[in-house]
Amino acid sequence: MKTRKLGTNGLEVSTIGFGCMGLDFSYTHKLTREESITLIRQAVDRGVTFFDTAEVYGPFTNEEIVGQALRPVRDQVVIATKFGFNIVDERWPAWTAGPSTSGKWPMHP
Repeated sequence: MKTRKLGTNGLEVSTIGFGCMGLDFSYTHKLTREESITLIRQAVDRGVTFFDTAEVYGPFTNEEIVGQALRPVRDQVVIATKFGFNIVDERWPAWTAGPSTSGKWPMHP
């Protein structure tokens, strides 16, 4: 697998990244947790080192699946995640850049 350097700090990732949104969010068919973990680990076996997720996927469950799948190879991969969603009752009515006031998720203004 070819790689690319990102920025000037030496971060290097595979040229092919794995967008994890579709594992359990957005599309009509969701994979089981076990199927998702197997698929992510197969991607690692094929040289993929860049994975993208977000707290809003699920919400919250996608990051948990990605974390579980990549735990054994955490020092070999890069995980990107998006944040800033003010998720309330599994909906995101607003954006926020501040920390959770309750100290837990979901974030409330």
